[in-house]
Amino acid sequence: MSSRALQHTHLVAAVFFLAAVLVLAVQLITPSPVVVSLGENGTQTSSIGEYFTYREVAVAVIAAVVCGASGMYLILHDQAYVAAEQNRSKSQGQPPLETTGGRATQPKRSDPSTTGSLPDEEQWEETLETLASHQETIYELLIEADGELPQQQLVDETDLSKATVSRTLDKLENRGLVERKRSGMGNTILIE
Repeated sequence: MSSRALQHTHLVAAVFFLAAVLVLAVQLITPSPVVVSLGENGTQTSSIGEYFTYREVAVAVIAAVVCGASGMYLILHDQAYVAAEQNRSKSQGQPPLETTGGRATQPKRSDPSTTGSLPDEEQWEETLETLASHQETIYELLIEADGELPQQQLVDETDLSKATVSRTLDKLENRGLVERKRSGMGNTILIE
């Protein structure tokens, strides 16, 4: 699942959660129903005690279920995503993801000459195949530059704004794929 689709699902779950909480609150806070009767003596209002109608109970139950389900999705999804990524890494022979501060990141790679793994460029190409849209564009430019490029040059060579490049680099850095090093007034981006 792409990161954009993942963000979209989180947004939808959050909207469902908030809507369900709102509906549930309105259902539970509203006063007891009032009946207005028209008769020969004019209009007459009377309260029907402290009872909810079947419709109100059904709405409250549905809102509670939606609230619980979307809340659990938001809470547990990141844990399931990390577990799935670790299983995927194991099946592809890659080291499992590390979790730091609730985020999943790629572990630091050691020297390929001592581990017997693929050379850096082949690993970079494999990683490139797993990326989408802006991440792929930026990572590909870094590969073409032998793994090191100033951040301003990334902005200049793509049609992306500085903010988009920065956000994309944040995502790549959180995944442990790139590292920013301060150099003068800007940053140099290195593939890890």
